[in-house]
Amino acid sequence: MYHPHEAIADQLFTFLRNTAALQLRTPQEELVMDRSCYVILSLLEGQGPQRLGRVAAEFRLDPSTITRQVQAVVQRGYAEKTPDPSDRRASILSLTSRGRDAVRAAREARLEFLDELLAEWTAAEREEFLHALKRFNATTGRWLDSSQQPS
Repeated sequence: MYHPHEAIADQLFTFLRNTAALQLRTPQEELVMDRSCYVILSLLEGQGPQRLGRVAAEFRLDPSTITRQVQAVVQRGYAEKTPDPSDRRASILSLTSRGRDAVRAAREARLEFLDELLAEWTAAEREEFLHALKRFNATTGRWLDSSQQPS
């Protein structure tokens, strides 16, 4: 018997597999920016300097995982860590000018890629997809927030 949730689960798996396989490259075949780097830099660009614990919480990741990812953006010169003036044991992550330029270039490449990928879609189809994706993400976020176990 057909169950729509099976089809949704199948399509989500395909979506995740496809997005994981996509690597945005420049015409010179240079990798624009990996996903973990992009999301961290986008967060810093949009919300300003952040404590590492806040970055981990934003992405629902273990602090040790985010620490490794942060080390990568710091080593590339995209961000810098400084001691938190209110708690010297904690670090604040800030976007550098190089990081700001890099995240903006990566965003532009992603938008160009989406323009190409969705070129055959009508404006109405794009809006319908955007609406469904926003709703799915909001529902997922609410479920994750309500399912979190106390630390």
